[in-house]
Amino acid sequence: MLSSWSTSLNLVFFSLTWTTVAMNYSPLQLEFFAPLMLRTVLYLLPSTLFLLFDLGVPSLAVELKSQGDAALPARQKGGAGKIRAVVGWSCFNVLLAVAVQAGVEWLVTDVLRMRSLLLIKGSAWTLNHLPNPWSLFKHAAIGLASRNILQYYIHNHILHSPNGGTLANWHQTWHHSIYVPYSFVAAYDHPVCYLIHRFLPLYLTAITFRFHIMTYLLLVGLFSLEETFTYSGYNVLPSTIMLRGMARRNDAHMMSKGKGNYGPFGVLDWAHGTTLGGDVMDDLHKEMDKHNVDDRSAKTIDAAGEAATGLVGKLKGKSAKSRGK
Repeated sequence: MLSSWSTSLNLVFFSLTWTTVAMNYSPLQLEFFAPLMLRTVLYLLPSTLFLLFDLGVPSLAVELKSQGDAALPARQKGGAGKIRAVVGWSCFNVLLAVAVQAGVEWLVTDVLRMRSLLLIKGSAWTLNHLPNPWSLFKHAAIGLASRNILQYYIHNHILHSPNGGTLANWHQTWHHSIYVPYSFVAAYDHPVCYLIHRFLPLYLTAITFRFHIMTYLLLVGLFSLEETFTYSGYNVLPSTIMLRGMARRNDAHMMSKGKGNYGPFGVLDWAHGTTLGGDVMDDLHKEMDKHNVDDRSAKTIDAAGEAATGLVGKLKGKSAKSRGK
């Protein structure tokens, strides 16, 4: 009973706080400062701490790195100068994405006098500035799925395509100049490639479905933590959402110069046969073993995997027949 009351009070105080913030700040201010704070606190600051740890205590850091001594930033090609370039451009790209979002909001609301692209302010009569739970869950699921789908196809068919032209060349010479990743490498890319690959997949989805800004910020925070951990190079990671498998696939992607593992979660890599090393199904089995999930659930996942594989094969067969005709 006490726990229920505590949760309810926390929600009430959070609702009042957010309502006050939404009433006192413009959509432009919220769309600039809120993402900037999240990206700073959940990506830039942890990445800085990880880098200082790698540089300051290399003898201890190497024991936590999946790729050992080769994963230490100071041991990689370019030395201190390359590290400064990676950190500088990563910070610039993060700030650029926030500035682009704020610029679009300024153009839409202040210049064109249209409503904000994200839902920020609720009804003036009810002061309801928070999304309802169903909308938050639905839009979060859409954002999660759409972001991963768009990132996979952009990464595979543009940034690593023989026909990718200038964008593919920029991505290869910038991002893939690093052999083994550390957290800042997630945002180290040519600014245009960074916006296309990292910023637009979530932002375009959010404005298309007009997410509530709280839902958008929730996803920004989640993806910031994902990038921080999965690019860290460490083998000691939280087990939630199969972060270790995601980190392992990122390592393989970087070390192969981009020959596979194009999606964050690995689902589309598994479906299209572009996985390097263990795939997402292996990660699911490891997670189930870790949490003592029974054999029935394991068989269910295997059956689902086989069904999905068969469906992908049929689609490929139909596509080949249509091309033949």
